[in-house]
Amino acid sequence: MASEAKLKEYYDVALDLVKKCGPLMQEGYEKKKTDYKVKADFYDLVTVYDKQIEDLLTEGLLKAFPESLIIGEEESAESHREAVLTDAPTWIIDPIDGTTNFIHRIPHCCISVGLAINKELVAGIIYNPPLNELFSAWKGNGAFLNGQRIETSKVTTISQAVVAYEISLIHAARVRDKNIKRLYKLGSNATGTRCFGSAALTLCYVATGQCDAYHVEDLKPWDLAAGAIILTEAGGTICHTKGGKFDVMKPDCVCSATPELAKNVIALIEEANQITEYTFK
Repeated sequence: MASEAKLKEYYDVALDLVKKCGPLMQEGYEKKKTDYKVKADFYDLVTVYDKQIEDLLTEGLLKAFPESLIIGEEESAESHREAVLTDAPTWIIDPIDGTTNFIHRIPHCCISVGLAINKELVAGIIYNPPLNELFSAWKGNGAFLNGQRIETSKVTTISQAVVAYEISLIHAARVRDKNIKRLYKLGSNATGTRCFGSAALTLCYVATGQCDAYHVEDLKPWDLAAGAIILTEAGGTICHTKGGKFDVMKPDCVCSATPELAKNVIALIEEANQITEYTFK
């Protein structure tokens, strides 16, 4: 891994670039009507601001660190190349996570930049200009919201937990049944269930203790890279849905405040997977 000084340099430069992109994102957010295009699926939207922000971040990061590589949502969509993570310092960028929220002026949308070195996540920055929320972390130094240290809750059981779940994923027919069953099982056992429409921000809300757990599958590396390191630096747990090691390149995961709660969530997911009909009570 990079030295402490080099890692701090990566972090500082990326933080400054993300802050500079904030006004551009806010400009688009405040428009009464933001034009957009549909990508591969009817629910997969993109705006000119997604592209502009990703271009600014990519240009700035490669200028400062020409040895690094980029995995960006919009570049990946345009090139139709499958993202591959190597040992090289790699920036994993989502220029606007929560684009649908952004278009509809729902203030749960953000710029997300994660850094992996030797295939390990080591830094993350997530900025939500509409709510002035700047989350950040770099390995071994804790996680912060607007400069103030954050920590997960100490909740260990689902009955005490507020669980976040991306129920909008039911728009995809191939994963609809799975998500309905899991939401039923988790939601019926939790204190509360919430959906924010931004995976990156939801990880941050677990990191701050506003939520206690989050389960999501079928997303992309840029949706979770920055949030994963912020969560773990805040004391949280992130693992594969079946309990193994989290893989940012195939980011099916359970995120939680504590390992005990993660086990509780995983057990309920396993129960949900056994449901064969929809006579829910």
